[in-house]
Amino acid sequence: MRTYSLTVLLWSCMFHAIQMMPSQKRTNKHSRSERITGLSENGGKTLHRTKRGWMWNQFFLLEEYTGPDTQYVGKLHTDQDKGDGNLKYILTGDGAGSLFIIDENTGDIHAAKKLDREEKSLYVLRAKAIDRKTGRQVEPESEFIIKIHDINDNEPKFTKDVYTASIPEMSGVGTSVIQVTATDADDANYGNSAKVVYSILQGQPYFSVDPETGIIKTALPDMSRENREQYQVVIQAKDMGGQMGGLSGTTIVNITLTDVNDNPPRFPQSTYQFSSPESAPPGTPLGRIKANDPDVGENAEIEYSISNGDGSDMFDIVTDKDTQEGIITVKKRLDFENKMLYTLRVEATNTHPDPRFLQLGPFKDTALVKISLEDIDEPPVFSRSWYLIEADEDAKEGSIIGQVVAHDPDITKNAIKYSVDRHTDLDRIFNIYSGNGSLFISKPLDREETPWHNITVIATEINNPKQSSQIPVFIRILDINDHAPEFAKYYETFVCENAKAGQLIQTVSAVDKDDPPQGHKFFFELVPEFAVHPNFSIVDNKDNTAGIMTRRNGYSRSKMSTYLLPIIIFDNDYPIQSSTGTLTIRVCACDSWGNMQSCNAEAFLLPAGLSTGALVAILLCIIILLLVILFTALKRQRKKEPLIISKDDVRDNIVTYNDEGGGEEDTQAFDIGTLRNPEAREESKMRRDVIPETIFQIRRTAPLWENIDVQDFIHRRLKENDLDPAAPPYDSLATYAYEGNDSIANSLSSLESLTTEGNQDYDYLSDWGPRFKKLADMYGGEDSDRD
Repeated sequence: MRTYSLTVLLWSCMFHAIQMMPSQKRTNKHSRSERITGLSENGGKTLHRTKRGWMWNQFFLLEEYTGPDTQYVGKLHTDQDKGDGNLKYILTGDGAGSLFIIDENTGDIHAAKKLDREEKSLYVLRAKAIDRKTGRQVEPESEFIIKIHDINDNEPKFTKDVYTASIPEMSGVGTSVIQVTATDADDANYGNSAKVVYSILQGQPYFSVDPETGIIKTALPDMSRENREQYQVVIQAKDMGGQMGGLSGTTIVNITLTDVNDNPPRFPQSTYQFSSPESAPPGTPLGRIKANDPDVGENAEIEYSISNGDGSDMFDIVTDKDTQEGIITVKKRLDFENKMLYTLRVEATNTHPDPRFLQLGPFKDTALVKISLEDIDEPPVFSRSWYLIEADEDAKEGSIIGQVVAHDPDITKNAIKYSVDRHTDLDRIFNIYSGNGSLFISKPLDREETPWHNITVIATEINNPKQSSQIPVFIRILDINDHAPEFAKYYETFVCENAKAGQLIQTVSAVDKDDPPQGHKFFFELVPEFAVHPNFSIVDNKDNTAGIMTRRNGYSRSKMSTYLLPIIIFDNDYPIQSSTGTLTIRVCACDSWGNMQSCNAEAFLLPAGLSTGALVAILLCIIILLLVILFTALKRQRKKEPLIISKDDVRDNIVTYNDEGGGEEDTQAFDIGTLRNPEAREESKMRRDVIPETIFQIRRTAPLWENIDVQDFIHRRLKENDLDPAAPPYDSLATYAYEGNDSIANSLSSLESLTTEGNQDYDYLSDWGPRFKKLADMYGGEDSDRD
């Protein structure tokens, strides 16, 4: 069996050989051969065993190599290598072939690229040696590690570029504000490259920083937000333990002092002056005052109050939460004549004091407020807010029933006149003396019609009529017993023929329009002439009612169908009023239980002694008379023939004579020239052979050829129709063929042509343009006439 020995030598590059050798460990040991000699069972041959005493260990390589050549890592070598090139060295694992390359012949390993420990700090590789001819491994595959040595190539970096922090003002020294943290990507286990130390570059002497922890603390006591609110602190983090040559990074810390209630409110002035018109109603704001508090937020909230002063009852102060101002308002109605100047002591107090700063003094301030009143010309003032006056119902006209009093509250004491608002007394029942305000009656009063009168009295300054005031006056009319009682309703009373003596047939009651204070009390009795009535009696029930009683047994309708019972009704007021009411009692037939069946029918049917036959005869005469009147009226209505039978037959003053002419020789009966000459038509000649049926004068109309416009023409025709007594007595349609004035064509009708046999000249038609060319060819020229 062949014995192999592999020797691996690690060589550092020339640049780092001297520096790295002291700390570099050998990654192999010289292999040694141990010869064991012994007798074997097969003849005592000597046996040789190769003992391997080396093993792979980690290699070290510096990061960020910047030399011109590749960085030499080490060398692989085996005792089997005779230098004849038969062995081939192979390298596998992390970065083999890309970062680390090996010389197949010599086994030298180089780093092909610059390495960064922060990206990868160690590489694990495997090496083996192969016989080129046989492809067999002359050494088994072995694993080793290449570890990258760190250099200080990374500066510390803070976790934030800008930090924000806040701390209450007036904090003590050493109060922690915020902690900043910086990290270094270098190897913390190798040297001081990653050891960071903090320091403050900006922000002293207000703040300090712990060099190891990065905690920022206050360095000055009682820092006031009112003096300075914002601070910017710059913190530096440096590696290499802060030694010279270390790398550093910085960050900014913005620190804000938050407010605490360490300042009391203060009025900028000790005295304030305000004025108010005396007519200002309650709730009117007069002015604002403000105490300054340099604090903010709820620490600056102020509550205003009036601590003392002679105007504390007349004025009030409220706090405006938005502006932290005190608003002075009117609390009660003011009177310049009573008091012209008021003084108030106003106090401003913080609503949220901080107990830690109470020793700084009371957190409140006071100021003096003076308010002067301005005199205003005020309207008159009545002595009462309303008046109640009582008047007797029977008071005479002109009687004074009461008085209202008003005065001018101003110093001038202007004279006042009184009047009644007539909108509240439309009937003018009351009046008032303008000088002294005495109310008197102008018309009689009637409590039963109007028990209450509500009027308004106006008081006006004589020198200034604009200043006036009014007051309601309630007038109650006191009742006088001026109405007599009467029956409460109309009573339909009957008595049965079979009634017994002492039987109640009716209960009556009374009413009175008066209203006595003690209530109504009525008394009933028969009139003195019938004090002892033989048929009926009356019993007073002492409860404002009375019962009608029978005094005998049985009543007969045939003898007496109706009884009249006069009753006197008295009241108990002063003066006593009474009235007489007559109760009509009919005698009726009743059944055995007293239910009425019939009452006096015969008597009512024949009140005048007429028989039934007479009544029937009278009724027949009335019917015949009505028929004659109706027949006469119908006979007088004649059916009139309408003047216009057809709706289409519309004519203007057409007169029909219904006679025949006298023939061709009768030249006087009808003149054909009237159809041709309008002048002849207007002459209205009378016929000689017949007598005209109408005596009305034929109306004369203006000739059409006069230069009048259409409107005048229509008005004239309408006027003629309105004034014509021979016009039809109903609405008719009148049509007039009027074409207007100033027509350049004149009239083409032959009706108005002269009654001559001469030829007419139509040559002018040729001058009218192409529209009249056909007409000009038909009538223009002599040839056309002959044709």
